[in-house]
Amino acid sequence: MRFKGVVATFMLLALAACAKPIPAERASYVGEWEAPGMSLLIMQDGSVAYKRLAGGASKSIEGPLKKFEGDNFEVGVGFIATTFVVSSAPHADGEAWKMTVDGVELTRKQ
Repeated sequence: MRFKGVVATFMLLALAACAKPIPAERASYVGEWEAPGMSLLIMQDGSVAYKRLAGGASKSIEGPLKKFEGDNFEVGVGFIATTFVVSSAPHADGEAWKMTVDGVELTRKQ
């Protein structure tokens, strides 16, 4: 059992070391974004937490933001990664900030 604890600790440290801070030109992505059934948290340090409920199933991922490709971004470690398709980059809509990810319009919490 002790070996499993050491491996788990090592894995957490390795994941934390992979995160790169969000570049200044992408600062508008940072925040807690929500829509019914979906939440996306992007931290300044590059950590990402995502959860989506749809059709009675849930999907989630937590990990470092690996890179941006255009407005899209990739989250994960090594070959295990997920690309989030951003069809509408973060923008002000009146007093709220909006972004459309994987076809869902999200609003940033204040």
